[in-house]
Amino acid sequence: MRHGMTVPLTRLIQGHPTLNRLYSKHLTHRLNYAQIGGARAMAASGETPTVKKRVVAGSFLFKFPNGDHKQARVALFRRSGKVSTYQHKLAPCSGSVEEDDASPFAAALREIREETTLPASSLELLRIGKPYAFADTSIGREWHINPFGFRLKEASEGGKGEEGITLDWEHDGIEWFDPMQVSASDEFGGVPRIVDSLRRVWPEYDLGSEAGEVLTDGLQRLRNDHEHGARELAGMGVSTLRDVISQMGLSQPLDEGWWSKVCMVAWHICQSRPSMGAAITSAMVKSLDAIRAVYLADMDAADKMQQITQALDQQLANRSSATDRICESFIKYVRQDIIPNKESKEAVSILTLSLSSTILECLLQAASTLGVALDLRVLESRPLWEGVTLASRILKHSPEESKLKVTVYSDASVALAAREVDVVLLGADRVSSSGDVSNKIGSLPTVLTARYVAPNAKVVVLSDTEKIAGPGSMDEHVSEENAASELSRAWKGTVEGAQVVEDALSRDDARVAIKNAYFEWVPAQLIDAYATEEGLWSIGQIRDKSAWVGSEIERYFKDL
Repeated sequence: MRHGMTVPLTRLIQGHPTLNRLYSKHLTHRLNYAQIGGARAMAASGETPTVKKRVVAGSFLFKFPNGDHKQARVALFRRSGKVSTYQHKLAPCSGSVEEDDASPFAAALREIREETTLPASSLELLRIGKPYAFADTSIGREWHINPFGFRLKEASEGGKGEEGITLDWEHDGIEWFDPMQVSASDEFGGVPRIVDSLRRVWPEYDLGSEAGEVLTDGLQRLRNDHEHGARELAGMGVSTLRDVISQMGLSQPLDEGWWSKVCMVAWHICQSRPSMGAAITSAMVKSLDAIRAVYLADMDAADKMQQITQALDQQLANRSSATDRICESFIKYVRQDIIPNKESKEAVSILTLSLSSTILECLLQAASTLGVALDLRVLESRPLWEGVTLASRILKHSPEESKLKVTVYSDASVALAAREVDVVLLGADRVSSSGDVSNKIGSLPTVLTARYVAPNAKVVVLSDTEKIAGPGSMDEHVSEENAASELSRAWKGTVEGAQVVEDALSRDDARVAIKNAYFEWVPAQLIDAYATEEGLWSIGQIRDKSAWVGSEIERYFKDL
């Protein structure tokens, strides 16, 4: 730029992506303000104002002093007089879902960053609320709300805490409330439907203290459990639903309001672990089927409650037999499709990774019933070393005289581990409608490596049919991103330069990031067999099951 040359502000802004987005947002607010003024004038004159659809992400920030969920506090933002709607009202951190946002969730993170300066590293996703819509004809808007709940991380966890919040022009201040004290009254001063948005991320609002506490604890256990697989978490979900219903008891009538609360509890259990969501959701819709049948029966409320509890207990009991049936399917496949095609029929070599109770049980039963030696090769499975735990449990539960050898390999040496292997054995946390399998990170490199160094190896997936997700490609499913500290803590005190990386992360240095994904997809074309509790399944059977799951999700959750 030549000295003294003047460049229009708009041109300067358009050359900077962040400034351009913020400027566009400012213009949108100015335009909305004029449009809203026109809508109000039309309403005052008796004319019907034009109602325009607006999709927004609304985020409630929570903090839990001393980690005590009974002391939960939710942040509400006092909107400034400069915004186009609901000036000086209390609201969650909200904003439009824009065309360049990958999803409402991405929009929520962006809005929080723009309006509070908090980066994603200072937030933990706490709840995914059920979206809903309502019209406010007084300002000519039809709002489509995507509610989210986030926990604010303290500095001790690598976050910025409350002290890290710097508000932009859209807000005059921030106030913290007991969620149960948030009100829809005019005196409280919230934006329209603030309670409806809150209860969608904090259903405890409607459940009562005892049932709400059970739900809070159950969701926290599901969210924080990174040891058990999808099958165990689905069982935990059913137990949580049963315990919440038991605590609800007979304190309220078993009417449609009660049923809606039960469905909302089930929704939040489904959303608690997105990467495990298929198994949890299948278990939830089965539970709702059983509950609904009793709820509609002609009997008194006390008998209904007793039968609902019994039905859920029976569902939990039935789950225990599924593993044995999966083992039968797997052992039959090895006998018929692996051993006969081997030159040496004295031993079978199996490569696996991570920790799965189903894989553990199948390997133990195979070692005791196949009549051949088992050469088990287990990848260590960073960052939580679940493969090491799997190896230890195999050794613990198999007799010393068994024809079984266990070798633990580093993840990076998978090419050595896969040499001349007969079976690559995977669990499944989700199965897409096309048969793609989501499993522990490292599964895809293991399969691809085995295809190269052991082209005759069979890739076998062990899975309950409840892990089959509703319709949709693997790219449409949400993946979990977990704490960077799980990776970095292994470096501390042992790796040169680890502190340099830690320090850069703590000051939000844009040049560095740590990615800790737990799951990845293995495409169906790389998989040879699906061993389930109902035998070996085909892609067609998986597709049919997926369609059923989709219809059940629609049935129970569409109108919440």
